[in-house]
Amino acid sequence: MNFSFASLVAATTLTTVDASASSKWSNLRRYLSYEKVAGYAPGSQVTDHCAIDRDQAALEAELAKKTPEAFENALRIYKEGGNSKSYAQVTLTTPLSTFIGAGTVILGRNAEGNEVAGKAYEDYQAGTSVIKIQYATTDIQETYVECQVGALAEADRNLSGCFVDQGDLTIDGQEFSYIYVPKSDNLNGRTIAGFSTEARDKMRVGCKGCPYQDFMYFYDYYGSDTYAHDWVTAAFAGDKTSFKNGNADFSQYGMDGKEQIIKKGTAYLNIFMYVIREFEDALDDCQRGCINCNDDPVHAWDEGVCFYTGSIEGQDGAGDGSLLHQLADKRCADYKTCGVDGTDLEGMAMLNYELFDLFALGNFQLQSGNCPAARDTTKRVTQKMYIPMIQGAMRYAYKMEKLQGDEKEAAEGAAFAAAVLPRIYAASPEAAQTIYNNLRVGASSTDSAAVKSAFESVYPALGIICGEMGGLWNEAEKSYYSGMEPCQDVLTRETETVVKNNNTLAIALGCTFGALFAVAAAFILYIRKREKRGEMTFETWKTAEQSAAKGMN
Repeated sequence: MNFSFASLVAATTLTTVDASASSKWSNLRRYLSYEKVAGYAPGSQVTDHCAIDRDQAALEAELAKKTPEAFENALRIYKEGGNSKSYAQVTLTTPLSTFIGAGTVILGRNAEGNEVAGKAYEDYQAGTSVIKIQYATTDIQETYVECQVGALAEADRNLSGCFVDQGDLTIDGQEFSYIYVPKSDNLNGRTIAGFSTEARDKMRVGCKGCPYQDFMYFYDYYGSDTYAHDWVTAAFAGDKTSFKNGNADFSQYGMDGKEQIIKKGTAYLNIFMYVIREFEDALDDCQRGCINCNDDPVHAWDEGVCFYTGSIEGQDGAGDGSLLHQLADKRCADYKTCGVDGTDLEGMAMLNYELFDLFALGNFQLQSGNCPAARDTTKRVTQKMYIPMIQGAMRYAYKMEKLQGDEKEAAEGAAFAAAVLPRIYAASPEAAQTIYNNLRVGASSTDSAAVKSAFESVYPALGIICGEMGGLWNEAEKSYYSGMEPCQDVLTRETETVVKNNNTLAIALGCTFGALFAVAAAFILYIRKREKRGEMTFETWKTAEQSAAKGMN
């Protein structure tokens, strides 16, 4: 199914002709079938959101070149994007004569003369000459939009669906001439940098449910609303961060180290927290007990799944993506937690199977207005999302200590630690300090056993169990690396008390019933012996009593 803004225009026209069509159109989205996202069935169109991973992939491709020019290109992609929420900024030769609201359909043509549909990016007052037009997107991921420019390299750009450099636009039924430069005036409203630079208003002070708990872990630890952006830009510049905790001096790294710090920072700091933000936003808008009024929450939930997964994974999740879904699949091969049962070395991570079950459950709960249950599901999702970060941090701690890791491995360990330290700190400042001391940028040495022990000490507080984490696998030896075996879950004090009390009760009951059985058995033997000797038993006493009663009568 492939909808454009032109389709919306036609549908809107139909509603003016047939009043009954209004309610039908308002409910149409609920019955559409959208392409799956790694097996997840979204309830709304989110192809444009899923495409944020193409920015991440383009950024990584530039970083891999390891030249100053390529790093500059990567920084531009980080800040300006190229694949998500594409819009044209055009100058009208005649200013708008009336107010135009955000979402107003705008039609024009591309260089080949084919129609291009878009909508007003925001509200514009009469007299405005410079406007932004967001391009229409479709339900088909492969061709979701045909204008991708932004900061992308020349070879990665797609101008086939962009407006031609000059011509006429139809805006709310009126014709307006315009001019613009397609290669520089086609921009993007959704960027990886924006996920962090807009965090204050979207996660701490400007939302219904603000402040969001997971964001506050990071805000309290780093002391900055823009901690992710601060981390990434400091790495690009080779500077020091100025956090409250967890600081890093990236001047100690060359291209190898900074490449890892940046690409893992963008995915596991910027995008990671925005995934959680979308799930929280869905809960903010959820209307309890209302089946037909939770389209917006479902859309926000779908966005969260898209930002977790991306578009490159494909409809079955088998693609080689660049976001959190791919990270889980990579780590499961290291920790022998792939497959449905979490016992394999290849395939999709057990974690992803579990998360996508929860994604589907959350979608249903939101659609049905079961908001409290959706909140519980969101909590379970966020708990599990930290697992690959911890696996990554422990893996690179071991590599640094035991496998002669160099700058690349040190940077990877520092990046994974940065992505989870705030959550660890909230559970145990001491554990967080141990991890930071061993994995920070410029750490003089690394004690992988201490890092592993520190992480494991907070698993109960994080809602994580050892079976989910697995152990670091040595494929050459067909066994776990020494000291990196899967941990064993320990009982909490409360659980120990319950188990102890239950065991005591079981023993007491067992002894009681055992004693009663012994007494009963002894009594039966005693009666049988009396019968054999001809002595009176219960039955003979009863017969005697009956005979005496007859004699008295």
